[in-house]
Amino acid sequence: MASTILLVWNQGIRLVSGKRVLKNSFFISKSQALERFPMLKNESLKGALIYYDGQHNDARMNLAIILTAIRHGAACANHVRVERLNKDETGKVTGAHVRDMVTGAEWDIKAKAVINATGPFTDSIRLMGDPETARPICAPSSGVHITLPGYYSPSNTGLLDPDTSDGRVIFFLPWERMTIAGTTDAPSEVTLSPQPTDHDIEFILQEIRGYLSKDVSVRRGDVMSAWSGLRPLVRDPNKKDTKSLARNHIIEVGKSGLITIAGGKWTTYRHMAEETVDKVVEVHGLQTVSGCVTPGLLLEGAHDWNALQYIHLVQDYGMEVDVAQHLSSTYGDRAFVVARMCKMTGKRWPIVGQRLHPEFPYLDAEVRSSRRRTRHGGGAWMEFGGAESSTRKARTFIDLEMGQMAKQTAVSNAPLNLTKEEMQRAKERFHQLDKDRKGHITVNDLRKHFREHNQKIDERVLHELLNEVDLNKNGEIEIAEFFQLYSGLKGGQLTSNRLVGYLDEIHGTPSVNRACGGI
Repeated sequence: MASTILLVWNQGIRLVSGKRVLKNSFFISKSQALERFPMLKNESLKGALIYYDGQHNDARMNLAIILTAIRHGAACANHVRVERLNKDETGKVTGAHVRDMVTGAEWDIKAKAVINATGPFTDSIRLMGDPETARPICAPSSGVHITLPGYYSPSNTGLLDPDTSDGRVIFFLPWERMTIAGTTDAPSEVTLSPQPTDHDIEFILQEIRGYLSKDVSVRRGDVMSAWSGLRPLVRDPNKKDTKSLARNHIIEVGKSGLITIAGGKWTTYRHMAEETVDKVVEVHGLQTVSGCVTPGLLLEGAHDWNALQYIHLVQDYGMEVDVAQHLSSTYGDRAFVVARMCKMTGKRWPIVGQRLHPEFPYLDAEVRSSRRRTRHGGGAWMEFGGAESSTRKARTFIDLEMGQMAKQTAVSNAPLNLTKEEMQRAKERFHQLDKDRKGHITVNDLRKHFREHNQKIDERVLHELLNEVDLNKNGEIEIAEFFQLYSGLKGGQLTSNRLVGYLDEIHGTPSVNRACGGI
């Protein structure tokens, strides 16, 4: 939650406020506005209105919705493109033919009903469903934002003015120790990778110059990054400019039975989904198991989250405060899963949490977690130099992870083939590490065991040894994973394993007979 100054100049202001706000809005004087936002120019300033609004990470929000859908039984896939809609002899849509844009694989998906919720690509799918009757209803609009250094705004207060030189909204808001400024609103062609233009960037900078003190030099060189996105606005046939297009949503049922949901915004996404599903049930005569469950439904990461969760990450894992706050706000209660994937730093403090870039709280463990759960990555908004450096490091990290994952896949695919005697020997070897019989092996267990036997193993290697055997990625080696490891060695799916090699050096002969290879 952040407070925002709504500026009041000589020409006055119009304000529309909803009934539900996080905190009550209130008016402040010119001097109070300058105290809160000292970068403001004071000429013609009469005062400001303070109002409170919520912030969210839209990329993480989108992933949380997808992961929640998967938890409730949905089958989800990204980087998959609809090539055509399949229809029956009456022209009704019965599914889609799709292509995996990464592998090139193609297949059909059968469905009782098809919903078109494709944002700016809405009309292209509608034309597949009803090529003769579909008229464009979506008017994509390009919105450009830029990232500026944090000193352009206070750390907890943003600025918004709904009356710029051309009637559009201008704002700059604190975000992740930076300042985000925007925005433009112009008709745009539909593209997978919209790009900001120099004209867009200069427009934002020029507008900003009109709000800040003459002591603040707004320079083109201060733009640390810029990006563009497409807003899928609903077309109003009586208006020509995108600034007058409605942000509300519409639901359309085509002659082919294709149901389209278009327009809308983040704050109404649940309402949009509920109305769309209700329409599907009505049009296609589907039987429902229960009523709508979206009221009160918690998204992935929300179940056990609380505002003080980051303190547990600091105290239990030895993380820096800003890193813990980042993980907590980004992943919710799933932050502990990411924390368990963190490697030791080799320092007295922080104990865990290797950063991808020293100026940002992003960790290598997030890359590992993201790589195993989705093809999506974040961090594109950060300043260019930091993003470029972090991307190089992340790519190197992923290359290493892919090698480890290949070994883990071989282990997980190995059938359990140990004899009773071999399982007993493997169990004894497991308990040599898990001395307190808690049922799993941690990095601390490995560290303690090797120290007791005068083996100097680097902290990074200790984490790699555990990670190579930890198939379910919970930060521990369980007895079933240990059996799976030895089965892979016996069956030949693995020719070697470093942890087993170290243990054999300490304790003598191998625990199982290998079919081939070995240490």
